[in-house]
Amino acid sequence: MTIRQAVPADAAAVGALAACLWPSHTADEMATEFLQLLARKDSAVFLAADGKEDVGFAQCGLRHDYVEGTSGGPVGYLEGIFVSPAYRRSGVAAQLTAACEHWAKGMGCREFASDCALENAESIAFHQSLGFAEVNRIVCFVKPLR
Repeated sequence: MTIRQAVPADAAAVGALAACLWPSHTADEMATEFLQLLARKDSAVFLAADGKEDVGFAQCGLRHDYVEGTSGGPVGYLEGIFVSPAYRRSGVAAQLTAACEHWAKGMGCREFASDCALENAESIAFHQSLGFAEVNRIVCFVKPLR
């Protein structure tokens, strides 16, 4: 397995994987979004490849605002991670996360954070297996202003 930092030429490949993680978006929509993201200095995307086949990605960034449970910014943040089903439970996600953590440390971060939905037991178990500690649970609310 090879892990490498994505470049703008990888936007279509990342977009195809990202559409699997966020199925309410098309691969083309995701590719457009990632093309812009890959040009930014405060974010990074890492690709996992088995030979010439891209099988996973992780998106990370810097957060300068408040991040639950942290002592201050910037904080490295795992924004999204996806591994093709055939490659899950083989350490690929751990390698992608480690690449993000290494990048964040190089950007001056002392902490690395993430989040997931309260009901996503698989993601919670994944985060815990990598050494993340749960720091808070919240329910978010919104209402339209009239």
